[in-house]
Amino acid sequence: MPRREKIGKVVSSKMDKTVVVLVTDRIKHPKYGKVTVVSQKFMAHDEANDTPEGALVRIREDRPRSRRKRWMMVEILERPVDLAAV
Repeated sequence: MPRREKIGKVVSSKMDKTVVVLVTDRIKHPKYGKVTVVSQKFMAHDEANDTPEGALVRIREDRPRSRRKRWMMVEILERPVDLAAV
């Protein structure tokens, strides 16, 4: 079975080798057609431990690494812009 992948934004990177990723999906109601935004937080393993908060990342389903951590960060798609350096 292929492993699921999701794209989301890092909301917390304060833990050691762990990031919290917020994934938002737009779901259309099957009968009424109203589009709602559903968001979910995933804890993902970050081996390099260098992902900043606000980065857009891709996570992949992985083996259980702890009680709540079942995802692994695959790549950083977009780093946040540092306005202080501009």
